[in-house]
Amino acid sequence: MERIAQSYPEHIRAVAKLGLPLILSNVAQFAIHMTDTIMLGWYNVTALAASTIAGTMLFVVFIVGAGFAQAVTPLVASAAEEGDETQVRRVTRMGLWLSIFYGLAVTVPFFWAKDILIAIGQDADVAQLAHYYLQITIWQMIPALIVMTLKSFLSALEHISVLLWATVGTAVMNGFVNYALIFGNWGAPELGIRGAAIASVTVTIVSVAILVGYTLRVLPQYQLFKNFLRSDREILNRVFRLGWPIGLTSLAEGGLFSASAVMMGWIGAIELAAHGIAIQLASLTFMVHIGFSQAATVRAGRALGRKDPVSLRRGGITAICMSGLFALVTSALFMLFPEFLVSLFVDPDEPARLTLVSVGAQLVVIAALFQIVDAAQVLALGLLRGLQDTAVPMVMATISYWVIGLPASYVLAFWFGYGAAGLWMGLVVGLAVASVLLMWRFWKQLFKQFQIT
Repeated sequence: MERIAQSYPEHIRAVAKLGLPLILSNVAQFAIHMTDTIMLGWYNVTALAASTIAGTMLFVVFIVGAGFAQAVTPLVASAAEEGDETQVRRVTRMGLWLSIFYGLAVTVPFFWAKDILIAIGQDADVAQLAHYYLQITIWQMIPALIVMTLKSFLSALEHISVLLWATVGTAVMNGFVNYALIFGNWGAPELGIRGAAIASVTVTIVSVAILVGYTLRVLPQYQLFKNFLRSDREILNRVFRLGWPIGLTSLAEGGLFSASAVMMGWIGAIELAAHGIAIQLASLTFMVHIGFSQAATVRAGRALGRKDPVSLRRGGITAICMSGLFALVTSALFMLFPEFLVSLFVDPDEPARLTLVSVGAQLVVIAALFQIVDAAQVLALGLLRGLQDTAVPMVMATISYWVIGLPASYVLAFWFGYGAAGLWMGLVVGLAVASVLLMWRFWKQLFKQFQIT
């Protein structure tokens, strides 16, 4: 067991040891999506726009179900700190149950994806390509949720290296399959956006196989799949109660960006494609903050399990400062090199290249403004999840994103005529409000639970 009075350098080392592999794993996972965006951007702008809106729809649905998987982390971390292997198994098994049930329920509506996209005002050509993409990628929903649950289980037990290497391996695999199937290289058929979809499904299934195999071989003491079909109502309810607010919180934030993609589609296809590129860049840096947040959840959960408020407070400060420092660096890069970063995603021979790079660069500069507040709000969420506090943060996030952020985006973009740039400025407002409210909630809960003076 850790010493109660760990120093800040010890916390830095502990957060780095846990957080760095998680960050690299998240970046590798994101590289799969980044590869799709880059290769489809080089294929043609319409395919890029279609994958942007289709990926947005899929992501919104996915992150709600991922809440059940994320609930596994603090519960397993706390149980592991107490040495309760049976509880670890029960929590993870019910997390897998909820993930599978959710995946089955949300698959059906995607068969009418084209009609849904046209109904929300998307271009007919973009909607048709997005429909092709979604008819394939929807089949990765259940495997992807299983992967999320197993990652939460392994993260809570601090078995991080397998997550990193499995994700790096599948990211490389995705690149090769994309290159073959999108463009028709190495004798493969040229499938365009369908090829990207097939690659995504393939690597997700491979990820499931790797994580299941590792769990069975390296962690047999947990007997994770023993009596898998046996129900456990008590733990099912507990995971559900903790997980649904996490899912809805993620929906509130992800939905904010998804709604912004829909509104960007109202402005034009070029703006939507530029939005997709800027989102990819902002999301890449966000993977680092998610890694710190995940590390904070694990360490907060373990500190809670051993009732150690000093480690909880110092660990929280450490993770927040480390994430904030990285945010300052990326903000500077976004401000200094916006055109160069956007140009990496666009074919030099693309007729709309100059316009696309110009619009995308504006959005990247604005993205620099919300690096710090975005880092702060996701770190606060991670710490609160470690404290198993998810319901009130869900309300705070929803108000910040949807009552304040989204209306601000609409007003700035359409009423004041600032277009794509105005739409993104509204996102900054919503994230800033969320960061203040959620940080305040964490410190209040810490002082309240442990009577810290």
